[in-house]
Amino acid sequence: MSGSLLFEGFETFDIDCDGVNVHGVTAGKGPPLLLLHGYPQTHAMWHKIAPMLMQHYCVIAADLRGYGHSGKPDTDNIHSPYSKRAMAGDLVSMMAHLGHDIFRVVAHDRGARVAHRMAMDWPQQVSEMMLLDIAPTREMYRFADTAFARAYWHWYFLITPAPFPEKMIEADPSHFWLSKCGSGAAGLSPFSKGALDTYLSCFSDPQMIHATCEDYRAAFSIDIEHDDADGDRKIECPLQVIWGEQGVIEQCFDALSLWQLRASNVSGFSLPGGHYLAEELPTEVFQSIRNFFSE
Repeated sequence: MSGSLLFEGFETFDIDCDGVNVHGVTAGKGPPLLLLHGYPQTHAMWHKIAPMLMQHYCVIAADLRGYGHSGKPDTDNIHSPYSKRAMAGDLVSMMAHLGHDIFRVVAHDRGARVAHRMAMDWPQQVSEMMLLDIAPTREMYRFADTAFARAYWHWYFLITPAPFPEKMIEADPSHFWLSKCGSGAAGLSPFSKGALDTYLSCFSDPQMIHATCEDYRAAFSIDIEHDDADGDRKIECPLQVIWGEQGVIEQCFDALSLWQLRASNVSGFSLPGGHYLAEELPTEVFQSIRNFFSE
């Protein structure tokens, strides 16, 4: 099942953004709201929340560069095609193509890292932002301890030079996906069959496996260079961060304090779930979105 089949009433799109296809769905009227997914998922992760949101917003849910049915460009020796700056640039172009020059963002996991860079590089476009279950990338690497390394082992595995992790994953992509994503307190219970079928189908593509490794390699290198180049500059738009009480962020980091180092106007709280909040607690996440965004 393709991710689009999970979104009844949504229009599917494929938009060329400077040579990179961006795939997604859109529906609804009202203020534009961009939804971004995490690893190793696709826009399908929003299928429980998007139908509720479309009653209030013009919802756009897209596959990140390298993921799902979006383009997977060749990389280079510094991983620049998979920098969060490049990935964010695709989405800003996509939103402009759809007629949205200013928009809100709700983003999870890797998508939230893309959104962070988007808010830094395109502050006039991002009016408000909610990030789910992350702390800033640079600070997570900087303050990592043994507990974090054991829980987020994939952060270190995926950045090893190609093709080592790619070949290991390609031997049994479904086993890797299910083992990695089912390791939290909720196991695989957050994932519906339709969404799970979509994830496993997309992740069976060696191009996606390689591209998503490049996403992590970029995070450990060029993305931190971009963060360092920001100096004292911070995210300007209102930012709310939400994390799971049963997740690694709660266990290993003070997410709110770390985001206060990177943004000027931050609020945040935890919800009684794990990492995959949008699928585990869709009603609670939906209500949090409605409570945070001003009309």
